[in-house]
Amino acid sequence: MRLAIFADIHANRQAFSACLEFARARGAERIVCLGDVVGYGADPEWAVDTVMGLVEDGAIAVIGNHDHAISAPSETMNAAAQAAIEWTRGRLSVAQRRFLAALPLTRREDDRLYVHSEASHPSQWRYVRDTPDAARSIAATDAHVTFCGHIHRPALYSMSSAAKMTSFIPTSDVPVQLLGGRRWLAVLGSVGQPRDGDPAASFAMLDTTSREITYCRVPYDVEAAADRIRANGLPHWLADRLLVGK
Repeated sequence: MRLAIFADIHANRQAFSACLEFARARGAERIVCLGDVVGYGADPEWAVDTVMGLVEDGAIAVIGNHDHAISAPSETMNAAAQAAIEWTRGRLSVAQRRFLAALPLTRREDDRLYVHSEASHPSQWRYVRDTPDAARSIAATDAHVTFCGHIHRPALYSMSSAAKMTSFIPTSDVPVQLLGGRRWLAVLGSVGQPRDGDPAASFAMLDTTSREITYCRVPYDVEAAADRIRANGLPHWLADRLLVGK
């Protein structure tokens, strides 16, 4: 089966629409959403409705910290993120808020674990910034591969049976086989707010038969997404950063 795995959509309709179209054209048979459907972007109603529809059709989804913050006012964020969350709360229906609140922190399927932040303490929303962070997550599960997001920058880590770590930044459109005998942590880039210097939306596809993961970059109408943020009175910095992917 070919899986399309998305993280950090962040209510960016233009980016997520482009990624879904790209993934389906590449033969995606199932969708996985690694959380942060909302936050930052200007189309939260559409984003939640879209993910709700995907889940009804068999997709997997887990909760991210921005999704959690919708029903947990005590969640602390920077000022711009907090402003976007407060605005988003007023836009979502009761059913949409309940959907986000009911999403699980993790989902296990076969030899794969899906989580928003990392596997050792999913509810603490820790970032995988480097190899020690990745090792902590890998050691916390016996899954062959863990998929996470949260940091908005793609990376791929693995641990051997002797606990030796490898790490690298994957090249777009170049498949990497997730070899047996090692355990893997695939850190997805962000669909809706990339932070690795490339404005193009980021996601990954996994072939569960060949165990090959392919990271994908999808250009989209960044200006339109930024204009939507500004037009809705959200902090302009949230629009500006889309243009540079930072």
